[in-house]
Amino acid sequence: MASQSSAVQCPFMLPEDPAGGFRYVARQPILDLRGRVHGYELLFRDGPRQLQFSADGDLATRTILDNMVIFGLEKLTGGLPAFVNCTHEALTGRFVEVLTPSMFVLEILENIEPTPELIRVSCRLKAAGFRLALDDFRWNPGYEPLVELADYIKIDFTLSDKEERRAIRERLRGRAVALVAEKIETQEQFREARDERFSLIQGYYFCRPQLIENRKVPANKLTQIEILQLLREKNLNFEKLCQLVKRDASLTYRLLRLLNSPACAVRQEVRSIKSALIAVGEEGFRRIAMLAIASELNAGQPGELLRLAFVRGRFCEVAAEQCGLDSTEQYLLGLLSLLPAMLRVPMQQLTPALPLREEICVALMGAAVPERILLDWLICHEQGHWDDCDRTVDENGLDQLKLLRCYAEAVVWAEAALSAT
Repeated sequence: MASQSSAVQCPFMLPEDPAGGFRYVARQPILDLRGRVHGYELLFRDGPRQLQFSADGDLATRTILDNMVIFGLEKLTGGLPAFVNCTHEALTGRFVEVLTPSMFVLEILENIEPTPELIRVSCRLKAAGFRLALDDFRWNPGYEPLVELADYIKIDFTLSDKEERRAIRERLRGRAVALVAEKIETQEQFREARDERFSLIQGYYFCRPQLIENRKVPANKLTQIEILQLLREKNLNFEKLCQLVKRDASLTYRLLRLLNSPACAVRQEVRSIKSALIAVGEEGFRRIAMLAIASELNAGQPGELLRLAFVRGRFCEVAAEQCGLDSTEQYLLGLLSLLPAMLRVPMQQLTPALPLREEICVALMGAAVPERILLDWLICHEQGHWDDCDRTVDENGLDQLKLLRCYAEAVVWAEAALSAT
């Protein structure tokens, strides 16, 4: 296992743009009503400009190919469908036909006029095996042929009301099309989408669940937090740690399974906590144990929440060197930033029990402290708020390309870790 201070060797690097800009890609999950990931919408950006598919067809093609071949689409989406926004030029210019049809859902943007040419092209793409989606859909004249071809219809909850959505559902009655509720950011919006019979949800509502103000942290969770406290101590109390882990059979199982997984890359069989410590050393053991505890803390919540926590933790860890921050502490900050969503307890009630410095605790509560710089950049990146990413980089003297490499490495690492939990 690489040391925390070693340079990131990413198996899929974001290529540098010839003009001097950097290639951005972020992913936003699309989930079913059970919280399972159906696919990811990929958000692309080239340099300082916003990019979906550029009017420059060659640039659009190069961007997608770079990210599919070099970045590694199967790693970025875990083999699930990739939803990508398409302009009129990208569709009618046949640029998208270089993509693998079974891996992509082509989103026809809401501002594209449904011309006869576009409809003919859409029929050809559908016949080639691409799935089609209508983005930010509102029922306008001339869209009927595209509706007939669509596999997905995406409706933005911030741009529509219940009556408009009801009218759209009535007109779609009997059609084999999946309705996707977009911009779902709260539990209330999620309940509305569920009640209105949407089949898929896009948004980070699972990160902002309805919190129960008077709920206490369950006893077994407090034990796991106590283990986290031990793991943060400079001199690991191994005997006490073993006793605490042994109290939780599920945690013990997760820990041993992770230690035998590719995410850890131990080259010998591990059958006990003691042999695990010997095999990976104290620092490696701390990191893997934190993974196992995070899995337990997330029990009963959407799997995407844990995946996002792993990405945040690993990103903050490997990027910590840029800010001169403690990598282990940054890993905890990223990992625990989603603890309220996992436990449904406000962060203000959690931080007194967390084994962290005061600066990290206030960072978890959202304070603008140096310890939170990397987490803030990552949250903006998750949402595709590129200008805010740039501002964070400029104000703190960070290296944008290194951050992008750290994000790419974190996504691959999190996928490997999740497959073992």
